[in-house]
Parts: sequence; structure tokens; C-alpha cells
Amino acid sequence: MSDQPRVTMEKLTALCKSRGFVFPGSEIYGGLANSWDYGPLGALLKNNIKQAWWKRFVEGRLDMVGIDAALIMNPKVWEASGHIGGFTDPLVECKGCHERYRADQMDVTKPCQKCGKSGLFTEAAAFNLMMKTWLGPKEDASAVAYFRPETAQAMFVDFPQVVTSNRQRVPFGIAQVGKAFRNEITPGNFIFRTREFEQMEIEYFIHPDSWKESFEMWLKEMHDWMAFCGIDAARIHDLEIPDGERAHYSKRTVDIEFDYPFGREELYGLAYRGDFDLNAHQSASGKDLRYTDPKTNEKYLPHVIEPSFGVDRTVLAVLLSCYHEEEAPTSEDGKTETRVVMKIPAAIAPIKVAVLPLSKKDELSSVARALASSLTKRFAVDYDETQSIGRRYRRQDEIGTPLCVTVDFDSLTDKMVTVRDRDTMKQERVAIEGLEGYLEKRLV
Repeated sequence: MSDQPRVTMEKLTALCKSRGFVFPGSEIYGGLANSWDYGPLGALLKNNIKQAWWKRFVEGRLDMVGIDAALIMNPKVWEASGHIGGFTDPLVECKGCHERYRADQMDVTKPCQKCGKSGLFTEAAAFNLMMKTWLGPKEDASAVAYFRPETAQAMFVDFPQVVTSNRQRVPFGIAQVGKAFRNEITPGNFIFRTREFEQMEIEYFIHPDSWKESFEMWLKEMHDWMAFCGIDAARIHDLEIPDGERAHYSKRTVDIEFDYPFGREELYGLAYRGDFDLNAHQSASGKDLRYTDPKTNEKYLPHVIEPSFGVDRTVLAVLLSCYHEEEAPTSEDGKTETRVVMKIPAAIAPIKVAVLPLSKKDELSSVARALASSLTKRFAVDYDETQSIGRRYRRQDEIGTPLCVTVDFDSLTDKMVTVRDRDTMKQERVAIEGLEGYLEKRLV
């Protein structure tokens, strides 16, 4: 990545709103704290990331299968996993304005950030992050259920069915992409920490003797994935969690952190979970979850390596990494202007190709629209005929479109178009007849 100054959160959130990446949720009603909606471009980017992840880690591997489990599971799942009893954050409350904070993320000797008063905080108390609901018409203890706080537990609970139905052999993984919910005390920093979020997770089941090799393999896979997404390697840091700070069942945990404008925080996580989860569910359910090796007849509870990827944090890291400001020539000789360009890799860019007629005149726009319609069968295409061609190029640069196709008056006779590259701004004349193949080579 370049040495140019990094984008601020204020600039990024403004661009996301103006260009349709991410909007404040429920905005016409005054919004909802820390609620965000993905707009047309954000939805495309997010879906491209999820699809690329699934293609890479599920369809692209013989040792992986995927599931899509329910958001609400039997509450006994969360009792066995320890979430109901121990999934908590320490909470303090200002006695003056009743604002609540996480005790481990603030100094209670300093004034309240909201009302400015000091020395008025309550003692820290455990706050469960599970988001509660009720099943059926009665809201009583017998109907209590929870929205899942993670996607992982379904993969443990479904482990025996996957082994039986798909004839899986250890080592193998179960993957899932889906929503999770946590009743965070202090969500914030745009889409970094929200109460409703999406995860891409893998539970990779192994023989206990091979955990070290599997851990290193997955750590490399995660770094390769980040490079594929265009996440700035200079801002990525592996944090080894030391003894005493890891979960009690983990022999090794690495938090992959990223340098956000608001500080260095976790992007992904990689944990060796041992057999904790399968053992807990085996004990609580009374079902035998052991695996039998078909070659040796050894019967054991597999251990697990867990690579965990946050979808929303991936989107944020991609946007922060790919945002560039650079001087570019204007249409006037010798003059330059600052252009904002999102250098998002073509594989995940929201729009792959923009078709731009040089003029709105019918003879050009009809040809350009027909061309755009034909390209939509293969690519995500934008069509734009408003304002000058220079302004339209700049708009496409801001949303990360890798290639722009300009239809001009010469196109009517020579049957060729001009293809402009987002990153280099170089232009090339290409025959319409061979355009799809040309774009295929450049984009796929």
C-alpha cells in the first residue's frame, strides 16, 4: 500500500452514506443507536466478500462442508456451552445520568463521558450479552429463547449428523456464514461493533496430535485471504494471547488485529479450542459425539481449530485499506485535482464495469444501453449518462469500479469502445465484438 495519509472515519462514513455503501438505520425516524443498513453498493460488496469466502474455503476445498443453521436454538445449547452462565461483560453505570459503560474499557476515576461528573459510578456488575426472546404467545420462563451470539455452536451440535450424512473423515471442517446477536453495552465505531452482525466461521475437526500443524495452516490461510481482499498488510498484526488471558480450554489463540483510525483492534481470531465444545455437548445431551477412525477404529472426541472472520469488520477493513486520495489530471491541460479512488480488488468490487455513453443523444445511449444490458449477464454493471465524462469517471473511482467502458460517436462506425482502468487511468480501444472476453480476462 502507498504511504499516503490514512482515511479518517469521518471521511469514510461520509463517503459510505453519499455513495450508498452504508446508511444509518431507521434514519427517517431519528435512527436507532448503532444500527446500520447496507445500501446498494454495500450489499454488493458484502455479498461478494461472503461468496468469495464460501468459494475459497468451502467449495474450493475437499475437506470442508457448509451448513446454514437456525438463528434460535434450544436454550440447552447455550447452557452447555457456558453462554447463559458466563457470557458476560463488566458493567458500570453513572449515577448522575445513568449512562452505562463497560468497566474494562474505561477509567472510573475519570469523569463520565456524557455528563462530565466524576466519582459517581456504580460497582462493576456482570452483564449477560445474550439477546433474549420468547417462543410462542406466552412471555414466561418456559418460553425463553435466545438469538445466537455466535455461529459456532450449531456446527458442534450438528457434528454427528454431518459425519454420518456426508461421510466426512477427520481432519475436516464445517463452515457457516450467518447473523449473530450480542447485547453489547457500548457498541460503536461505525460497523466495527454492532449488536447485530455477521460471521464467517469454521470449526476444523482434527486428531489431537495434529493441532499445531493445523493451527499454522489456518493462520497462513487467513493471511492469504486478507491479501486476496486487498486488506493492507502493513496494518495487520498477529497478537499471541498469553497464558492466563486465553480461554481456559485453549492452548493457543491468535487475535489478528488491524490498525483502524480509532486504534488497533481485533479483525479476526484463530483459536485452538481442544475438545471443550464437543465434550460439553456430549455431557449435557447424553449423546455420544465421539468419532471413530475407519482405518484404526480409534474412538475419540476430535479437537477443534476455529478460524473466525467477521463479515462487517472485513467490509470495514477493505474500505479503509482501499481508500486513496491522489492527484489526477483534469480535462484542462496542466491542471490537477484530488481524486478519491477505492482500489477494491476486482474479485469483490461492487460494480465490475460501468458503461458510459459520451453523450445522452439517442444514437449513443441506445447502443450503450444495449451493450450494458448484454454485459449484465456476466458482470455487475452500472450505466451512467449524466454530467461530463470526467465527473462520471470520478464517481466510478469513488465506488471502486475497476473498468469503465465509454461509447463514443466513433463507436457507431468502427464498432469499438474505450476501456479505462481505474487504478492507472490508462485507456484502450477494444472491439465491441470481443469486449466480453477482454473484460473476462481483466476481471475474473
